[in-house]
Amino acid sequence: MRVLVRLLSALLGLAVAGAGALLALEVGWQWWRPSAVPLVLPWPEWKETLATVSWNSAAVRITAALIGVAGVVLLVVAGLARRRDVAFADPADEVTVTTSPRSLARVVGQHVRAHDNVTAASVTATARKVRVRAVSTFTSERELRPELLDSVATLLGDLPLARQPKLSVVVDSPKDRR
Repeated sequence: MRVLVRLLSALLGLAVAGAGALLALEVGWQWWRPSAVPLVLPWPEWKETLATVSWNSAAVRITAALIGVAGVVLLVVAGLARRRDVAFADPADEVTVTTSPRSLARVVGQHVRAHDNVTAASVTATARKVRVRAVSTFTSERELRPELLDSVATLLGDLPLARQPKLSVVVDSPKDRR
């Protein structure tokens, strides 16, 4: 979601910069040659057309409604794009400790990769869920999965997390495919 907000911000910034550049270009052209036709934009025709439009017309109301809806959508997208930190138990009343989900995933990933039977692992973490996907070449899922579940559950229990996340472990092993 944060990528979407950054992309929208960049696009809106480019649109405003482009409109500003066109405005500066047209103003400079009209100052330099006041009697000449517009350089890029047909603003005299736009001015005549807008002079005939009333504030009570349907086109103005629809445009205002669309701009209002677009603004609300942008506010909702920006509000949902907040950083989702993983909270730790507060060591004191005035102190709040958090970490990023990526950091929690790194800790769990290093712990899982340290097992002898694990050849590779990928971990995704949020404040609510930790998902481990391990690869083992010599041990089957039936043997390794309970061991990893216990090990990672112990690790998460040792961390002073404010809320214990759900744990999901999947083991991919060539031995299971035979």
